[in-house]
Amino acid sequence: MLPAVGTVEEEEEQAEEDCPELVPIETKQREEEEKLGLDAKIPVTIITGYLGSAVEKSLAVSQGGELYEEWLELGNGCLCCSVKDNGLRAIENLMQKKGKFDYILLETTGLADPGAVASMFWVDAELGSDIYLDGIITVVDSKYGLKHLAEEKPDGLASEATRQVALADIILINKTDLISEEELNKLRTTVRSINGLGKILETQRSRVDLSNVLDLHAFDSLSGVSLQEKFHLVPAAQPHLDQSIVTVTFEVPGNVKEESLNVFMQNLLWEKNVRNKDNHCMEVIRLKGLVSVKDNPQQMIIQGVHELYDLEETPVSWDHDTERTNRLVLIGKNLDKDILKLLFIATVTETEKQQTAHLKDDQICP
Repeated sequence: MLPAVGTVEEEEEQAEEDCPELVPIETKQREEEEKLGLDAKIPVTIITGYLGSAVEKSLAVSQGGELYEEWLELGNGCLCCSVKDNGLRAIENLMQKKGKFDYILLETTGLADPGAVASMFWVDAELGSDIYLDGIITVVDSKYGLKHLAEEKPDGLASEATRQVALADIILINKTDLISEEELNKLRTTVRSINGLGKILETQRSRVDLSNVLDLHAFDSLSGVSLQEKFHLVPAAQPHLDQSIVTVTFEVPGNVKEESLNVFMQNLLWEKNVRNKDNHCMEVIRLKGLVSVKDNPQQMIIQGVHELYDLEETPVSWDHDTERTNRLVLIGKNLDKDILKLLFIATVTETEKQQTAHLKDDQICP
């Protein structure tokens, strides 16, 4: 076969359109999966990136080395607006036609909010017995990444590219051969300032070892096993560019009551009545943490995406000679670490009267 002739950009564009080779999946952490009943479920990985919109997307799965696809016809070109119905129907059709599969990879349009897509797989009871959300991968274009992340939206809203990075478990900085080392360092720093918890991988032509992007267990209790180590790597909050998406983390020693923890989460995510020092509404895009629930010997992991959150036990027990503590990492807009920490302490340790003193009805965000 003769090599294709064209510019680097043309080759990169063609590589993105080519159908990837099917690779057999080697499942990690098999013992832990069997204990949690995940061995009978099929992992779903969401792949997103600010790459442009499309009028249709396919839901592709692999079984026995063969590729099966179920096409989603999207009239408005936006996956997140249609996936709630079409995505469910596509998966059901695939399951009925071919039975169980090894893995499901779902690619969103470039303008989609992966949080809206992820919520369907994470908490939808209708799919709970068959699949589980494994993680979110966001691809960042090295050449145009900073431009996309610096984009200003009306009314101070975060850009689609920024939200995609904020929600990611894995961030692939692609086409690194097209920019200088100085430009790459600037992009890397910007991405890390938005998402201090996600893992950054640098690639060319999106070539990456599958063991680094599959079997992440980012949305189940197994992620709590490695979360403790990640807390030490989370950088101090620094707004990227001139925007206000940041990663903040705080730690509060002691135990919490599950009911009180729910109050904290609901005020923050549901009621949206928490503001920063500038009176701007705090918007949480993604959160993850390990907490110590009173009278429970297991470490608990709490996770949230937009308004949704979940609390469940991890396989890790608290050591008897170790002080129990609570560590939370939040990624979002207008976040204030000091206020969040004080609110957490007040909500989980004080009386109901003292809790409500920190929150006022007239402070509810629009």
